[in-house]
Amino acid sequence: MKQVWKRSRHQTSRGPRIRGPKEDHQGGNRATLLGRAEESPKREVFLQGEAEDTCTCKMKLTKALAEFQLGWSHMHYVFAVLCLFVVVYKLAVLFAKRKETLRNLEAFWGPPPHWLFGHVLEFKQDETELEKEVKWGQEYSYVFPIWFGPFLSIINIQHPDYAKTILTSSEPKDDFAYRFIKGWIGNGLLVSEGQKWFRHRRLLTPGFHYDVLKPYVKLMSESAQTMLDKWESYASTNEPFELFKHVSLMTLDSIMKCAFSCYSNCQTEGGTNAYIKAVYDLSFLIDLRLRMFPYHSDLLFHLSPHGFRYRKARQVALSHTEEVIRKRREALREEKELGQIQAKRYLDFLDILLFARDENQQGLSDEDMRAEVDTFMFEGHDTTASGLSFILYCLACNPEHQEICRKEIMEALHDKETMEWEDLSKIPYTTMCIKEALRLYPPVPGIARKTTKTVTFCDGRTVPAGSVVGISVYGIHRNASVWENPNVFDPLRFLPENVAKRSPHAFVPFSAGPRNCIGQNFAMNEMKVVTAMTLKRYQLIAEPTMKPKIIPRLVLRSLNGIHIKIKPLDAES
Repeated sequence: MKQVWKRSRHQTSRGPRIRGPKEDHQGGNRATLLGRAEESPKREVFLQGEAEDTCTCKMKLTKALAEFQLGWSHMHYVFAVLCLFVVVYKLAVLFAKRKETLRNLEAFWGPPPHWLFGHVLEFKQDETELEKEVKWGQEYSYVFPIWFGPFLSIINIQHPDYAKTILTSSEPKDDFAYRFIKGWIGNGLLVSEGQKWFRHRRLLTPGFHYDVLKPYVKLMSESAQTMLDKWESYASTNEPFELFKHVSLMTLDSIMKCAFSCYSNCQTEGGTNAYIKAVYDLSFLIDLRLRMFPYHSDLLFHLSPHGFRYRKARQVALSHTEEVIRKRREALREEKELGQIQAKRYLDFLDILLFARDENQQGLSDEDMRAEVDTFMFEGHDTTASGLSFILYCLACNPEHQEICRKEIMEALHDKETMEWEDLSKIPYTTMCIKEALRLYPPVPGIARKTTKTVTFCDGRTVPAGSVVGISVYGIHRNASVWENPNVFDPLRFLPENVAKRSPHAFVPFSAGPRNCIGQNFAMNEMKVVTAMTLKRYQLIAEPTMKPKIIPRLVLRSLNGIHIKIKPLDAES
């Protein structure tokens, strides 16, 4: 048995046998290794070819990159040359324009300008600006050029005879300062020109007829009463307080009622009404942009925090105006005539705009309507606030005139607490004091126009088309050749016999000619109402340690505010 088994095992070891899985795997590995050994030379050849291809690609890429960089450097060179050409061309145009301007202004002598900054460095952004301007007027015959840098020159006029030439024309407003306002008020009556201005002026004029203005006196009285009630706290302390912020809120409250029939309560809730805050912010930011030179650039202003705040406020204001117009249009859908509305309530400015029609029975578009409402809001509250603040300040500084006004007002009103339409004509001395304050402190200190044709002045001197002419209202009102003792408060200058001796263009707080202020009667009525009601209730006292530092902006302002003290009349000693 053992022998058989051994043989069998030997036979099996020598002959063919079936492999187990493990042995088969090992055999496969050996075959794979054999195959790889055979393929190795081929793989090396392949890898070598692949490396050569990669190297070739890198070389081509490097070459292409080098060519691109070379081409890009050429492009940089071409771009730099083009930029240099544009700069040189622009400078050549500007210097040619400067040369032409100098030639056109040869007949106008003025203070010598700096070659680069012009007269900019002469203006210190303080209370000396207007004084310097008036002094230059005396030295250079009231007509002289002011240079803002090396290229922009403005002819400054401080004499009524020269102002008449510009004001009696329909020359458009200058597009430099007024362009900052356009973003808010659009192309309204203040800044529009040509046929559009003529059409809008004709459509809006009925809105300032005395029949429309009559009911506004009551609204103005209500707003004034609210402000005077707030002043009780100051009357009891005998401490000075700043006028402008109070008067500005009061005029804003008043104009909201007259423009929209909107009772905003902004005097008592000034910070809570979004629209009131937006109007306030827009007035401030436009004024800020005008006096900050870097903000003259649209890009820099847009990127600034003030630019962001401006856009936000503008959106609130425009959305509010559009919504009010939409709602009023729906409410008046059934009304066919203004008379039907007037029988129910007073007409506000928006009613007039919605029913305005030209000779072709065409009204204002929604965009034009919004522009005119926003223009009315801007012009109607800030300018009146400036005028009223300085009127009350002047009366505080001149107690003898204040007392004459008070006696006149007491006689006109008797026991009435508010003003009515019929009372406005009963206070002539107060009216003269108001005009004298407007002479000394005109709410709009200057007007700028851009000539569209050659303009010849009264002495034969001319300025060509495209010239910017600035009419210094402040300078004309302080002109010693027109006004005797121009810095003295003297209301008798406005007696009829004295007015007849002067040029009608010697006193222009509301401008003059075809482009005069369409709302001047509205403004004068409000100033009379507020002045009369204030003097009937309080004695105004000057604060000599806090004199205003006046400075020209969009409206006349004071750097340190306008401060007075008040006492109740029954507390007078």
